[in-house]
Amino acid sequence: MGMTMTQKILAAAAGLPYVEAGQLIEADLDLVLGNDITSPVAIHEMDKFTKDGVFHKDKIALVMDHFIPNKDIKSAEHCKCVRQFAAKHDITNYFDVGQMGIEHALLPESGLTVAGDVIIGADSHTCTYGALGAFSTGVGSTDMAAGMATGKAWFKVPSAIKFNLIGKPSKWVSGKDVILHIIGMIGVDGALYRSMEFVGEGVENLTMDDRFTIANMAIEAGGKNGIFPVDDLAIAYMKEHSNREFKIFEADEDAVYDEEYTIDLSQLKPTIAFPHLPENTKTMDEITEDVVIDQAVIGSCTNGRIDDLRCAAKILEGRKVKKGVRCIVIPATQKIYLQAMEEGLLKIFIEAGAVVSTPTCGPCLGGYMGILAEGERCISTTNRNFVGRMGHVKSEVYLASPAVAAASAVTGKISTPDELGL
Repeated sequence: MGMTMTQKILAAAAGLPYVEAGQLIEADLDLVLGNDITSPVAIHEMDKFTKDGVFHKDKIALVMDHFIPNKDIKSAEHCKCVRQFAAKHDITNYFDVGQMGIEHALLPESGLTVAGDVIIGADSHTCTYGALGAFSTGVGSTDMAAGMATGKAWFKVPSAIKFNLIGKPSKWVSGKDVILHIIGMIGVDGALYRSMEFVGEGVENLTMDDRFTIANMAIEAGGKNGIFPVDDLAIAYMKEHSNREFKIFEADEDAVYDEEYTIDLSQLKPTIAFPHLPENTKTMDEITEDVVIDQAVIGSCTNGRIDDLRCAAKILEGRKVKKGVRCIVIPATQKIYLQAMEEGLLKIFIEAGAVVSTPTCGPCLGGYMGILAEGERCISTTNRNFVGRMGHVKSEVYLASPAVAAASAVTGKISTPDELGL
């Protein structure tokens, strides 16, 4: 019986010739990630250990991104804790104001994640790096602490679901629509503790930014991780951003999958997740009444990359955000911010009546830079729309692609670019 792509990576990291679903293993880690919310908890856990120090100062990444620049005293204290820890242990990859970005966009851009890696992070969207053919998954802060101290982690080897992608997406359909379609199809627990493995000839029609978006939201289906095969596009991305060696693993032909689905990308339509779960999806033609919005957010670890900003700018150029709507654009990293500036995208956003924020997770988790009041509605390119996710428990969050979010900001209701004649 063969192994899936994920199982092969884990077997290699555990020094084993073969693993199977359900097996408990101890694997070597290539990277341990934490942010300004989760790292202080891990640091305080490490204070209880008899072992002093970290396993490798180059293989830990600490990214201050959720409440940065600090929004209040508590967030300032959290960052101070991590800053002092990073200085004490000479952590190479510590990212603070001026160098930081949203962690799951920043790490691939910085060349810290490559194919074949085993990565844990005290943030559920650590599964993003599967877009590059790595095994990456979110863990709790205690596991992060153990990982920083030992360079190892325990895993239960996941079984897998195969998603065979065929066809080419139509205009205004992106990776966000693909993953929302899948979550709507299988549910928020449809891949519970399983690997979501995306294969097929349709993969070549997805940009790297599309793939990062899809892998990022594997957790929204309950997945342990999401992962893509390493093709020429992924190799080109890694060679551009990293000088690390990478390892390509491919699933065996006789690998076992719990389920298999075929997704024809050419048949997908712009998809929106209605409150209060990512599985509560509707395509635009299934929306029978106008859904008036108060706010549009374009950014996050899911959709704050340069392709996302270019898409939004194409729609907002020469148009105005509707009076009464707040449109907030958040580039995911400083590099993306600078690139958007050089391409004139920020000028387009500001002239349209949007605001542009420094890189931050900000409103995604109800942190700051866009909190919702009672009864307000937001269309957002973020990844979760739970009750109270962006603010008041009686507010509503609708998840969508940058194209839909930008078009909606112009019309003041959930819309597609087609409604603007694009």
